[in-house]
Amino acid sequence: MDIEQPPTERRHDKPSGERRGLLMVNTGDGKGKSTAAFGLALRAHGRGKKVHIYQFMKVPSARFGEHRMFEQIGVPIEGLGDGFSWKSHDLERSAQLARDGWARARDLMLAGEHFLVVMDEITYPIRFGWIPLQEVLDALAQRPAQTTVVLTGRDCPQEIVEIADTVTEMRKIKHAFDAGIPAQRGIED
Repeated sequence: MDIEQPPTERRHDKPSGERRGLLMVNTGDGKGKSTAAFGLALRAHGRGKKVHIYQFMKVPSARFGEHRMFEQIGVPIEGLGDGFSWKSHDLERSAQLARDGWARARDLMLAGEHFLVVMDEITYPIRFGWIPLQEVLDALAQRPAQTTVVLTGRDCPQEIVEIADTVTEMRKIKHAFDAGIPAQRGIED
């Protein structure tokens, strides 16, 4: 490792544009997409902002660590799905749950009452064709100017990447699962 000197001057000019809601995407094959979105939700809630989290692949009865914590602090988090597709016994039911969940998330986003709306794992039902991409693009374009939306999931469609303000790709360099280590409670759930 090379030792660097800490910067002594600002590296960028301070932005001069208006503050507004953003469209943010966390995608890629690495760990941390949802975790980063949840961190943003905590930051916004900590500033007294209204936040709502939708999880498109989690069941409504899910009790993962994030559900327990967000419930304790009063941030709504809703599972809208039927679990991941390989666990589903009825893919048409999964598709319908995704469409119904999208309608709920879209309507809440368009109402403009929330500072931050997280749509966790939404890229999967979009990629599976369960939620029409054009509907998502249209709704994102119509969202109120003050509403920030975070979309997460692998393989985000390029059309969404192109209209997003901030896109972060989580890239897997190494993952414990590849070494045969199962998911750890409190880390991956």
